Amino acid sequence: MVDFYYLPGSSPCRSVIMTAKAVGVELNKKLLNLQAGEHLKPEFLKINPQHTIPTLVDNGFALWESRAILVYLVEKYGKTDSLYPKCPKKRALINQRLYFDMGTLYQSFANYYYPQVFAKAPADPEAFKKIEAAFDFLNTFLEGQEYAAGDSLTVADIALVASVSTFEVAGFEISKYANVNKWYENAKKVTPGWDENWAGCLEFKKYFE
Repeated sequence: MVDFYYLPGSSPCRSVIMTAKAVGVELNKKLLNLQAGEHLKPEFLKINPQHTIPTLVDNGFALWESRAILVYLVEKYGKTDSLYPKCPKKRALINQRLYFDMGTLYQSFANYYYPQVFAKAPADPEAFKKIEAAFDFLNTFLEGQEYAAGDSLTVADIALVASVSTFEVAGFEISKYANVNKWYENAKKVTPGWDENWAGCLEFKKYFE
């Protein structure tokens, strides 16, 4: 049994849900109420001392950090290696996109929107410029490309589509970036679990209304 501690509105959590769907793993979903401090309870700290979500527990093996979970699910449960190919060069490109998502794209979202949503802070125009720079980079990566890394769907696309869809419900204008927009429209059609991802996005959208 694969236990999954998550929140539906969380972009990293949604990327795991989509990857699990892609490899045919059924997750035993356990909602974690962060506002009630459930992530700080001793029983959860025993599983994940960093007390973050998503957290996966596969027959006693605990893992957190969504992009590490994506790779683990494909390597353990994927019927093929298409989502994370064994070729070192293909894999390196996917890793670069995953780290870009983590350290640049999603980080720019967190830096700009989270202070407004959770601390009622005013919008920081400098932080917004970082979002625009991140989308400029992604737009460049996707020049002439249908997928984020290589010529088929990989975990890079899944991680990025979870982030980009979160930007959409926050009201960011994705359509200004032609390559990103084209890739995103295709990703909505071809990514397993997209419907559940979008339902989670709409949960998160409530913070912006």
